Amino acid sequence: MSNFYRAAVCTALTGPDSIRLEEKQAEPLQAGQIRIAAKAAGLNFPDLLMTYGKYQFRPDPPFIPGLEVAGEIIEIAPDVTAFSTGDRVMGGSKGNGFAQQIVLPDTAVRPLPAALSFTEGACWHGAAITAWHALNDKAMLQQGESILILGASGGVGMAAVKLAEHKGAVVIATGSSEEKRQALQNAGADHCLDPADSELAAKVKALTDGKGVDVVFDPVGGELAITATRSISWGGRYLIVGFASGNIPSFPANHALIKGYSLIGLRAGESARRDPELAKRGEQALRGLAEQGVMRPHISHSFALDDATAALKVLEQRAVIGRAVIDMTL
Repeated sequence: MSNFYRAAVCTALTGPDSIRLEEKQAEPLQAGQIRIAAKAAGLNFPDLLMTYGKYQFRPDPPFIPGLEVAGEIIEIAPDVTAFSTGDRVMGGSKGNGFAQQIVLPDTAVRPLPAALSFTEGACWHGAAITAWHALNDKAMLQQGESILILGASGGVGMAAVKLAEHKGAVVIATGSSEEKRQALQNAGADHCLDPADSELAAKVKALTDGKGVDVVFDPVGGELAITATRSISWGGRYLIVGFASGNIPSFPANHALIKGYSLIGLRAGESARRDPELAKRGEQALRGLAEQGVMRPHISHSFALDDATAALKVLEQRAVIGRAVIDMTL
């Protein structure tokens, strides 16, 4: 094991241009910790926001972004018994992923499914568990029901497309370009629409024989959210997943009352902390799906660690379809 490793460090809260490649010295492990030789790190929108100091978790510079990693264990603390050196694993934390090494508590590490590569494993779990929790635990999406997935070409959105298709739902997905809509069709969407279409709600209604969709999956927010409420069915379920648009919508309570639909907030990570048994069942189900090749992430961009600034800028430009990853082997 090398005592030194390279990391992409955010040196100021001014965005991706503040990233500098630095050499770090490995610190001794504490009880319950695992050291991983990172092979890949997934990029997430919070990584970008943190470089501007705009995320809810706001570390002071210098810090290393990166919420999700996959790699091989190279060292374990003496009290760790669930893992061994050489194990292929994936894990996550509030940062430190854009580096050749990462130290995590054993509770934040899980075996990498054999069917997934390191690059897939680095950008699979967070999106997959969010989609699973949303469609199963919250919306209880059933075979034959219809679902409108907003922001479907993002990592979480595409995971939702693949899971909804696997569950036998009719999937209507939005993508802002022809390239994105084609990728969504390839991922299993039955219908792909432009979110900027002024007739979006009417087209969704037409695709559902005038009924409207049973479920809306919304990681976007903003004005698009209000448009989506006009396409929901009587007694439908509206999943509030996030606000990638940067704008938090104000839902008209009288409209929800008249149409009898439910607004359902979603926090997969917090739900797992509050209900470990529910989280355990979700993990087991997802691992089974991974082994079947279901919900494997679509990765449109791969970058070397040296190109972490460029990677975050591509994320900022919303050019990513599915996921982007930093591949430590490049």
